[in-house]
Amino acid sequence: MPAEEIITGTTLTAARLDKALADATELSRARVQALIAERRVEVDNEPASSPSARIAEGTNFRITVPAAAEAEARPQDIALDVAYEDEYLIIVNKPAGMVVHPAAGNPDGTLVNALLHHCRGQLSGIGGVARPGIVHRIDKDTSGLLVVAKSDKAHEGLAAQFAEHSVHRRYLAVCGGHPNPAQGTIDEKLGRSDANRKKMAVLPKNSSRGKHAVTHYKVLQRLNAAALIECRLETGRTHQVRVHCASIGHALLGDPIYGRTPKGLKPLLSQLKFARQALHAAELGFNHPILGQELRFCADLPADMQELIDELGCSNR
Repeated sequence: MPAEEIITGTTLTAARLDKALADATELSRARVQALIAERRVEVDNEPASSPSARIAEGTNFRITVPAAAEAEARPQDIALDVAYEDEYLIIVNKPAGMVVHPAAGNPDGTLVNALLHHCRGQLSGIGGVARPGIVHRIDKDTSGLLVVAKSDKAHEGLAAQFAEHSVHRRYLAVCGGHPNPAQGTIDEKLGRSDANRKKMAVLPKNSSRGKHAVTHYKVLQRLNAAALIECRLETGRTHQVRVHCASIGHALLGDPIYGRTPKGLKPLLSQLKFARQALHAAELGFNHPILGQELRFCADLPADMQELIDELGCSNR
């Protein structure tokens, strides 16, 4: 990208300035607001001062967009399993064990580090920074599909769909025991645990804390002392599937935080060296934030979960 980009044109709608400019460009409304505050937007050859100013359709504008600043995380050449990619977004099948975003204790080797290398030169800047737009996350030891934005406008569009709970998400999991009923809905508020602030917990429905969370589950296969279940999410709260399943007495096998492996299954998990929650983001669907078409992707179970299911299915325990 050059030192700066000049965007000129006419507004497509009669609306407040930030919305009209977002509609006429590939910038998000939040980015337009920031550029107005930096005095980088001109309307009819005059600096714009307020994002809420009303303007007419066909108004001339000029926006000076500075080069995106370098991201703090460094690019790393880490192989990615890419399910889909275009100029606006990328969908990755994340392996278990990979952290999504650098943080204390995980400064590198993350999905963001890998994407900075893979998408080098393709990132137009999220909020003015050349970084991938992380719209949602899955836990380090959960595998499966994750969508990431390459542009500010795509990031805004995806974030809106997640906020509206219109994104299709289907997880596959192996839980201890056999849920009864075999199909149902868990509608329990989730928030930080009072006993351990690093854990999430089910909170009373009348609690002033926490967030509404809904998981629809269905048993797909009864295994020996366990079950393969699918979980369809209405909401996407931190550790939602893990906490909800544990709340009905069927924690995910291998879960080091919310689960307690049934005594009879401990030797098998030890033998398989299965030491992560048995959870996989198997399906992801949404409307393309720029092109508009409906997209849906599936990712097969990873080898470790498939092996666990095979061994449970043929076990005589």
